[in-house]
Amino acid sequence: MGTSMEQEQWAIFLAAICGQTYTQFTNTDGSFVLPLNYSLYDTIEANSLISVTERFGFILESQDNIIIAFRGTSSTTNWISDAIASQKNFKYIKESTLTHRGFTNIYASARGQIISALNRLAAHKTLFITGHSLGGALATLCAVDVAANTENRLPYVFTYGAPRVGDPDFAKAFTKYVRSSCRIANLFDVVTHAPPHIYKMPKREKTYYYSHVHTRWPLNFQNGSVSSNHVIGSYYAELAQLQPQFAEQLCSTNPGFCPITESPIETV
Repeated sequence: MGTSMEQEQWAIFLAAICGQTYTQFTNTDGSFVLPLNYSLYDTIEANSLISVTERFGFILESQDNIIIAFRGTSSTTNWISDAIASQKNFKYIKESTLTHRGFTNIYASARGQIISALNRLAAHKTLFITGHSLGGALATLCAVDVAANTENRLPYVFTYGAPRVGDPDFAKAFTKYVRSSCRIANLFDVVTHAPPHIYKMPKREKTYYYSHVHTRWPLNFQNGSVSSNHVIGSYYAELAQLQPQFAEQLCSTNPGFCPITESPIETV
């Protein structure tokens, strides 16, 4: 990733991409706004936390880039810390690591489709992997897997409002495999503080340990509610202030592409 200005522009652009994953999910026909010069290569289908197959994002392609984008969920924050916050072995790398069972199961249900798509796409193109909230967790898992097991070994990762994904060994492995990552986190976003560092399942003795991947890009905004401190529109609005001219041009060039500040479905 070149200069800090380029990094900021990618952070703004990919936040808007993440916003479109919710539009894709909400629209019955799966339609959403494609940015200029990008085409839809594939729609990601995955099993949700309740084992229902849903649209969970998309793969975009341009002349030079590939973007894998994952959406979050429309449920409440409770799902993060219930029984699915137990851990399982992340079997796609040689290191012994543990990751969130619920997140890993969702990713595993889409993995074959994603890896197959990447194997058909040109390996020389720059790969970006992104996601908001639960989508940020999926992007984190995907990035490690892709870096370890495909020709696209140098993905650029941008996540927004992502929860913790795995144990300290997974965080260490992430640093080994993924060389360029920005975990963009609002200090007042409760989702970024879950699951807790030490998680013990109700009525059971087993204890699990969680660590964030060590690539934090902190933001600091308070918008009056738990939801408003977390939604992708709020992240986009905060980042857009870094380069308002770029953000204005992005929105004017791609009508309907930029997120709105508030969105009722983006609660997690």
